[in-house]
Amino acid sequence: MDHEPSPLYISRGEGAYLIDVDGNRLLDLNNNFTTLIHGHGFLPVADAVADLLHRGTCFSNPTEHEITLAELLIERIPAIEHIRFVNSGTEAVMFAIKAARAFTCRPGIARIEGAYHGAYDWAETGQAVSPAIWNDPLRSPAVPAYRGMPPSVGEEVTVIRFNDVEDLERRIASAAPSLACILIDPMPSRAGLIAPEPSFLAAVGAIARRYGILVVADEVLNLRQSYMGASARYGLQPDLVAAGKIIGGGFPVGAIGGREEVMRVFASDSGKPLLPQGGTFSANPVSMVAGRVAMEAMTETAFASLESLGDRIRAGLRREIERCGAAFSVTGAASLFRIHPRGKEPTDFREAYLDPEETELMARLSRHFLACGILLPNGAAACLSTAMTKADGDAVISAFADFLSTLEANPTEAGI
Repeated sequence: MDHEPSPLYISRGEGAYLIDVDGNRLLDLNNNFTTLIHGHGFLPVADAVADLLHRGTCFSNPTEHEITLAELLIERIPAIEHIRFVNSGTEAVMFAIKAARAFTCRPGIARIEGAYHGAYDWAETGQAVSPAIWNDPLRSPAVPAYRGMPPSVGEEVTVIRFNDVEDLERRIASAAPSLACILIDPMPSRAGLIAPEPSFLAAVGAIARRYGILVVADEVLNLRQSYMGASARYGLQPDLVAAGKIIGGGFPVGAIGGREEVMRVFASDSGKPLLPQGGTFSANPVSMVAGRVAMEAMTETAFASLESLGDRIRAGLRREIERCGAAFSVTGAASLFRIHPRGKEPTDFREAYLDPEETELMARLSRHFLACGILLPNGAAACLSTAMTKADGDAVISAFADFLSTLEANPTEAGI
C-alpha cells in the first residue's frame, strides 16, 4: 500500500479491484495481505454469511460448521490429521510452537533468518536482522524484534539461513538438546519469497528426525500455493502446520494441525490437557462458514488456473527485464510473485535484503504502479485472486514495462 503522504482510504471492493474514497478504481495485488484468494465481495461467501447472520454469529458451544471446515482441510492437506481453530495466523504459529514444546518437553525453537511468523516473541526473534550483524558469516544472532523484548527470549531461539544446509546442520547440532521445533515457511515471503532448495528441505526433515525435533510449517500465507498446500508442493513433511488467511474466506481465522500423536497435547479426554487452548472467537461460525465456502470454490482446477495466470505474469515480467537488460529479478510461485531490484534472484534473506537506495527504488516502483491504477505491495509478496483476468495480468506486465522504460530515460525521476 502507498502511504505517501497519507494512506489510501478504501470505499469498497469489487472482485479484483478496490475503489477508494476518491473514486479511483485500482487493481488489487495485495488482497488484504494474500487473504482474499477470490478477491473482494465473492458472492458465494457473501450469501452464506448473510444467511448465517440471522441465526447467530458466535456461541460458547461448538457448531457443525467447524467440523465441516476441519474435514475439508484434513482431507486436502497430507500433514494434517487433527486440527484446531484459532483467530489469527499469529495464534496459529504460537500454539504450534507451544504444542511442540509440550510434546518434546523442550523450550527452544529454530527459525529462518528474516522470515515473518507473526507477533509471538519467539517467532519474531531473528526477523529484524540487518547487515550490521553480518560481519561474521558464521554468526546469525537472535536479534530482538522490538525494544524491551526480554533477553531470555533470544537465548531460546536459534537462527538459521535459508537454503544453507551446512549452516542448518551446524546450528541445529549445537542447540539440539534444547530445541522443540524447527519453524519454517516453505517459501519465506517477507524474507524474499524465495524458492526452497530440495536439498535444504530434505536436510530439515533429516536433522529433525535425528535429534527428535519437530518440524513446524508456517503455511499461513503459502497454503495458497496448491490444493494441498506448500509443504506437499515442495516435499516437506512437517509434524505441525500453521494455517490461516485463505481458510477464513475474508474473516479472522487461524488453525493448528498435524500428526494425531502431537496434536493430542491439546486433548482433555483424560483430564487437564498438556496444553490448554481456547479463545472467545475461535472457530466462530462466520469464519468457519466463510472459510468452507471459499475453500470449496478453490478446486484443483481453480488452483491450476490461478497458477497459470501467475506463470503468465512472472514470465512477462522476466521478459521485460531481459528486453531492457535491467537489474531486476522475479521470485515466487503459484499465485505469488515479488520483484527484486537486482539482476540475480536471491537464494536467502541476505541476498534479498534491500539497502536504502534499493528501498527507494522499490517505493518508486510502487508509486508508478499506483499511477497506473494498480496496488503493488511495497517490499512484500504480490498476490493474485480468482477474480483476476488475463487482461489484468497483462496490465501488470505493461505497468512494469513502462516503469523500466521510464527508468532508462530518467533514472532519478522514474515513478515519481
